[in-house]
Amino acid sequence: MRTPLIGLTTYQVEIPWGPTKKPASLTPSTYTDLVAAAGGRPVLLPAVAADPEAGADSVIAALDGLVVIGGLDVDPSLYGAAPDPSLGTTSLVRDRSELALLRAALAVDLPILAICRGHQLLNVALGGTLHQHLPDVIGHGDHQPGFGQYAAREVSVVPGTVTARIFGDHPTVSCSHHQVVDVLGQGLVVAATSVEDAGVPPIVEAMERTSGGFCISVQWHPEDRGDLAPFAALLSASSSPHG
Repeated sequence: MRTPLIGLTTYQVEIPWGPTKKPASLTPSTYTDLVAAAGGRPVLLPAVAADPEAGADSVIAALDGLVVIGGLDVDPSLYGAAPDPSLGTTSLVRDRSELALLRAALAVDLPILAICRGHQLLNVALGGTLHQHLPDVIGHGDHQPGFGQYAAREVSVVPGTVTARIFGDHPTVSCSHHQVVDVLGQGLVVAATSVEDAGVPPIVEAMERTSGGFCISVQWHPEDRGDLAPFAALLSASSSPHG
């Protein structure tokens, strides 16, 4: 029996290449190392500029699980909203590529682990919406101390959920985000919320799909702490290897 193949989405960035720069598709090794440590073989899935949706079904058919990683803000046009002045960098090419993969994976119940941006994109894929700038909602920026910096925060997990079995009831997690789920997508339930001061509304920190196979999403970054548990859960839930 061969090692399960786990697809991971990628950043689209420019990197130094000799005397110049070239566009590249990259995934931090914090993600890929955890997939490998959990028993999977990581496969990078670049966005496709020419036709972002093309071949998504075929890609998903070759995989045993999907990890949708963190990254840029989600373009608000995808959930029918105008851009907020605080909106960060977006990429419709990456959005459309990853949405196509997510929808193809959901259609066949491929196991899914969605992280930070992936958590938000899963919500959009199922018809949900986002708050574009969290400090406008809760009155503070403690969920993202700075670009690329992580805050250690406690979350409250709903007892009896898959998320609780993986992370426990009150884990301390690493978060770095300024967008957050607003209206839940179809078939999703809240599995964890943030712990805030009195009078501050909690935000959605994790979601699960109510039907189908393994599908969880977290707003935080388990890979920052080297947390193997969600990756091991994904591998445990992954379909029988092909071939």
